Amino acid sequence: MALRTLSGKHADPRKGRGAGVNPEGRFEQVEREAFDDGWQTGVDDEPVALKTVVTDERAKSIIARNDSPDIPFTQSINPYQGCEHGCIYCYARPSHAYRNLSPGIDFETRIFAKGNAPALLRKELSKPGYRCELIALGANTDPYQPAERSRGITRGILEVCAEFNQPVGIVTKNALVERDIDILRTMAAKGLAEVFVSVTTLDHELARRMEPRCTAPARRLQAVRALADAGIPAGVMVAPVIPFLNDHEIEAIVEAAAAHGAQRAAYILMRLPHEVKTLFRDWLERHYPLKAAHVMSRVQAMRGGRDNDPQFGSRMRGAGEFANLLQQRFGVTCRKEGLNQARRGEGTTRDTTQFRVPGAVKQGSLF
Repeated sequence: MALRTLSGKHADPRKGRGAGVNPEGRFEQVEREAFDDGWQTGVDDEPVALKTVVTDERAKSIIARNDSPDIPFTQSINPYQGCEHGCIYCYARPSHAYRNLSPGIDFETRIFAKGNAPALLRKELSKPGYRCELIALGANTDPYQPAERSRGITRGILEVCAEFNQPVGIVTKNALVERDIDILRTMAAKGLAEVFVSVTTLDHELARRMEPRCTAPARRLQAVRALADAGIPAGVMVAPVIPFLNDHEIEAIVEAAAAHGAQRAAYILMRLPHEVKTLFRDWLERHYPLKAAHVMSRVQAMRGGRDNDPQFGSRMRGAGEFANLLQQRFGVTCRKEGLNQARRGEGTTRDTTQFRVPGAVKQGSLF
């Protein structure tokens, strides 16, 4: 019965996990659903805690490229697929469906680590036709999720980037990024590194429910301070903004970010692509049943009457009166706190002129 429940659509919530259901991916032809078979097997038992299984794999390629007009980078690297942080709103969850795994609990407990990522990156950067542009880490899943503590794949990637003077931008929810300050400090001195720490809420209870295995909000702000004190350009990503849950915290988060040394701030409205809408609705009904209807009503008001709007230009910010108000509030607060202002060396994080292939002989160096 326990196995059927885990495999079915209405799996019991597990302590420390974000998703309470494990729906089949959108490519599956058969849908399974848990039911009471009358035997009352394990009725009074607590659901068994789920262990995280990290599978090492050899990736065939490592740099993902996109041409999305509303994303400020064209290259990204995801050292891991799946994420143990368990953020219920994570727009990367649907990627697990490509592995015939569920975007629900499977996404949080079945992690795939690309152990050969640093070697693949070195090979890619050494190609004669490689065109240097900023590489984003954390565009999909968090590069500093718990598996990184033992695997060290993200650190290996940074070591390669530092060797090639390859500019990088990082987004993470984990204070583990402090471990790599030694590398990032050196890169930042050349204008080659910037880190955004995602702070969704300052409410520890909301964070515990919404992103159960992430670093606590206060600890993330401490990481911002540590990065800033080390001379590494640090920013805060208020993402995602969810109406009636954390939208009222925009000003407080930006103010806290500035107080901890952040130079920049950005925000993204919650997105609910594919299976994420089912997962989030289930989570909302379990944790905030009295707010559920109000939250989804406001979400749909900013998404053209739907749970999700995939259109470029509006998918990150939404549309309508409330979306415009969010944008105004965020802009006013950033200006008040002195964030996102022109500063000395602005733009050097994307400096590609220093890129070099170690050991390569430049033309004319033999004469």
